[in-house]
Amino acid sequence: MAITTDRSDILGWGADLDRANRPAVPMERTPARLEGAREGEPAQQAVTVEVLHSVEKPGITPVFGTSNPPRGLSGWMRRRAFRRSESDIRHWMMLLAADRVNVVEGLLADARKSPGARSAAIVCAGVLVGAWWMRRR
Repeated sequence: MAITTDRSDILGWGADLDRANRPAVPMERTPARLEGAREGEPAQQAVTVEVLHSVEKPGITPVFGTSNPPRGLSGWMRRRAFRRSESDIRHWMMLLAADRVNVVEGLLADARKSPGARSAAIVCAGVLVGAWWMRRR
């Protein structure tokens, strides 16, 4: 039994076929450029809250999020984390820990605002303390 390399009997075989016979030709074209698209960087967003940025990059990016500015203990932890390089594991571990602290701060803020949420916050805090207590044994 001889092995042949001739595949001409397979319908549609070959990437070098005539473009009219290639099934992917409609997707191979370059899309048209958007009309009116701006070239370059967008205008700098106004800074109304504290914005943390990497020590590797000078200044802040032109557009950034302001929904959760750093505040409280979690904000202090984030400020300390951003003093370190992004290649340092302590930078990322401090940011993760700050996220967890921010959750507890949110629970306490909810408990302070409404009596209904106070009981839920107490239950959540109890679960957290119980989990911590069980893990240390």
